Amino acid sequence: MYSLCVRDHIMIAHSFRGEIFGPAQQLHGATYVVDCELRRRELDPDGLVVDIGKASMVLREVLGELDYQNLDQHPAFKGQNTTTEFLARAIFDRFAARISAGELGESAKGLSVMRIQLSESHVAWAAFEAELPAL
Repeated sequence: MYSLCVRDHIMIAHSFRGEIFGPAQQLHGATYVVDCELRRRELDPDGLVVDIGKASMVLREVLGELDYQNLDQHPAFKGQNTTTEFLARAIFDRFAARISAGELGESAKGLSVMRIQLSESHVAWAAFEAELPAL
């Protein structure tokens, strides 16, 4: 399996509901390093997993919708604890929709798996990984 990973980051604010979250029940900020890994079994005719420039641009656009936002006030996340795990899936879904819309070009038709990882620090991260629908 071949893979390509692009990286960016976002800064958000949010709070959590539930005693398990302790002091994080209060509004606080987080900066996440976001890795988007795309995989395929065979390289495209140009010898690529996918165009790295397009993948980087799409990741920035997806993250731009969340960057510098208070997620407690974001309409898409109303009433949701926006945990790192939850955000990994939300970013996955948004990126996958852009792949389906053709924003990564023809070579994206060979992509089979995507993994989105959000690193809270150098010692803690969460991810969501799944197969991509065939194009």
